[in-house]
Amino acid sequence: MVPDILKIEGVTKQFGGFTALNEVSLSIPQGERFGLIGPNGSGKTTLINCVSGALRNEAGRILFDGEDVSRLPAYQRTRRGIARSFQIPRPFASMSVVENLVVPLEYVVHRGSLRGADTRGEALAILRGMGLAAKADTPANQLSQVELRKLELARAMAARPRLLISDEAMAGLAPNEVDEVLAILFDLNRAGITIIMIEHIMHAVMRFSQRMVCLDAGRIICEGAPDAIVANPEVQRAYLGA
Repeated sequence: MVPDILKIEGVTKQFGGFTALNEVSLSIPQGERFGLIGPNGSGKTTLINCVSGALRNEAGRILFDGEDVSRLPAYQRTRRGIARSFQIPRPFASMSVVENLVVPLEYVVHRGSLRGADTRGEALAILRGMGLAAKADTPANQLSQVELRKLELARAMAARPRLLISDEAMAGLAPNEVDEVLAILFDLNRAGITIIMIEHIMHAVMRFSQRMVCLDAGRIICEGAPDAIVANPEVQRAYLGA
C-alpha cells in the first residue's frame, strides 16, 4: 500500500464570521496526480494556502509525510518538500530567467551555504526540463505568457519539492500551450513528485488527474475518479447552479 504524503484532517478556516473551510478531510498518497476543482469561492485557494503555510487553520491538522506541519511557517514547509506555483506569475522582473531560479536554490536548498554549489548549473538543468534553457539569460519581463507559466513551475521546482501544488498553471493559455504545460506536469509526476492540480480548464484536470475532489462552500461534495466527478449531480449543480 502506498503511504500518504499528505493528510488533511478536519481543517477549518474562518475569516471573521465567514467559514471558508468547514472540517475538510482528505488523504493524498505518494506519487498521486490529484485534481482539486470547485466554483469560484469554493475554498480551493484557502485550502492550498493552509497546506503551504500562507494561512493558519483554526481547527484540524495538516500532516506531511506523517509530521504535523499545521503550525510551521511557510518557509519551513517548503524546506520539508511542499512547493506551490501561483495563479499569477510574479517573477523578479529585472532578473534573468536563470537568476529567478538561483534565488530559491540558494535560499531553500543550499540555505546560504554555497560552498561547492553550482546553482547556475542546477538552475539550467531545471530550465531544460521546462523547455526554457534557450531563455536562461533573457530578462523575465520579456517572456511570453506560456513561458511565464513555465518559469513559475520552474521556480517551484527549484525548491526540490516532493509535493507540488499547481495553482491554475494553464489559465489563459491556448490549447497547444495547455498541452505543453500538461506534458511538463506529467514528466514531473513520472519523476516521483506528487502533484495537486487546481484548475478551471476541466478537460485538462480530467486528463491529468487519477482522482479528484470537488469543493463547494468550503466542503467536499464529491470525491472519486474524474468521470464520476463530472457526472455527479451535486458537482453539476455547484458549477451550473442547476
